[in-house]
Amino acid sequence: MILIADCGSTKIDWCLLKENKLVKQVFTGGINAVLLTREEIIQRLEAELVPELSAYAADIRCIHFYGAGCFPGEISENMAKALRTVLPAAREVEVNTDLLGAARALCGHQPGVACILGTGSNSCYYDGQEIVDNVSPLGYILGDEGSGAVLGKVLVGDVLKKQLPEDLCSAFLEQYGLDRMTIIRRVYKEPQPNRFLASLSPFLCKNMDRPEIRELVKEQFCRFFRRNVAAYRCPELPVSFVGSIAAYYTPVLAEAAEETGFILGKVIQSPMEGLINFHTV
Repeated sequence: MILIADCGSTKIDWCLLKENKLVKQVFTGGINAVLLTREEIIQRLEAELVPELSAYAADIRCIHFYGAGCFPGEISENMAKALRTVLPAAREVEVNTDLLGAARALCGHQPGVACILGTGSNSCYYDGQEIVDNVSPLGYILGDEGSGAVLGKVLVGDVLKKQLPEDLCSAFLEQYGLDRMTIIRRVYKEPQPNRFLASLSPFLCKNMDRPEIRELVKEQFCRFFRRNVAAYRCPELPVSFVGSIAAYYTPVLAEAAEETGFILGKVIQSPMEGLINFHTV
């Protein structure tokens, strides 16, 4: 049996396969392999995952785990050892980054440019097996162009600096129950401001019929293409995306791709279906 995991900071999607067919799907709380020790990871897996897979554990021979921050070295090794501890029957345990998971899900065994557009953003040139080149995303302060956090950041800035029509500014503040001081506190004094900013991006989706909003979103997507995708110098390859922001704003993403001279490829919200195909076909 094969176990595939798509791990984020808030949840993990686990899919158990037997003879290329889905046997069971389990959702557990997210794991940040950068912040947790091996012992803490083991405790979480034993509490949330092992009881769900107890009937199948002895038959799990292969694990493919994809997670944010699971770079080669100590972090991925800790994660792999934790998985072997709780699922000792597994002979093969592969731990990779969520970006490689996105690339394999989007491109399969073909070369392409694979991107993530969610709370944050990332991209890579993928040769059909591995990531060959990656422009550092740099986070929402220095980079993360096109991400939910940056879309929220630009929206908040335009509202507070009155760059948008008055009715849109009022509607935004009323919808979220915000004022200037509350926003400043949430961004500068409270933890995880990127998630707070990303949580405001649905206002953009709701108001895409307004030209000011559509232009705001399109400009950020154009910046993503110009500052990230262009660096791979592969304009002939399709540029594919995984993530909620890419899925929600696909029409505008397509406009930005055309405007910047790129070919929009596949757009999916979750990588799991593509990962199942990659590891079974």
